[in-house]
Amino acid sequence: MSEITTSEGANSQLGHCLKAARQARGLTLKQVAERTGMALSTLSKVENGLMSLTYDKLLQLTSGLKMEIAELFNPAVAAPAPGRPVTARRSISRAGQGQLINTKFYTYTYQCTDLIGKRMVPIVAEVRARSLDEFGPLLRHAGEEYFLVTSGRVSVHTEFYAPEILGEGDGIYLDSTMGHAYLNAGEAASAKGVCLCTSEAPDLYDQLRQIASRDVASLGDDELPP
Repeated sequence: MSEITTSEGANSQLGHCLKAARQARGLTLKQVAERTGMALSTLSKVENGLMSLTYDKLLQLTSGLKMEIAELFNPAVAAPAPGRPVTARRSISRAGQGQLINTKFYTYTYQCTDLIGKRMVPIVAEVRARSLDEFGPLLRHAGEEYFLVTSGRVSVHTEFYAPEILGEGDGIYLDSTMGHAYLNAGEAASAKGVCLCTSEAPDLYDQLRQIASRDVASLGDDELPP
């Protein structure tokens, strides 16, 4: 028997500590289940104070989350500190570095990709598409974003507003769940800018890569970027 039911108070404390530890790591219950090999339903019952765990299951849980068992029984340890804790992470992107997604109509270079679980994804963008027919469907993803034009002119199309033209040094902040697209509105072959996307979703980078890759998949093999 891998799970046992104990007193309501003990279950409640374990559930509270598990939830606090999970949230401090920016994980969903599904992600905890994947990391630990435990059933999602079991983890949900534990968090809601409906079930406790035997010692072997506690070891399985803490091993998967790379934490000490003591964290699951000490609310002061498990609970995240006020505000976001200092992680001391940093990453430098040199000119020409980054992960590239290149299509006929735009080039996105993702910066600081050595850091995982970022709440902000910086992208250097080169925009070539001049119409929505070229660009394709409006983009939508979790969070918010800021786009700063560094060269050329960019036409910003959104789901609920009339298009706006941005020149060099102009920027726009928008809700990323609203359909949006950046088009080249200048005389040069392309316009360039820096886009900062932010979200509480821990998989924001994967979401953005998946959206951008839709156009890579439509290219021929000889056109795919390295």
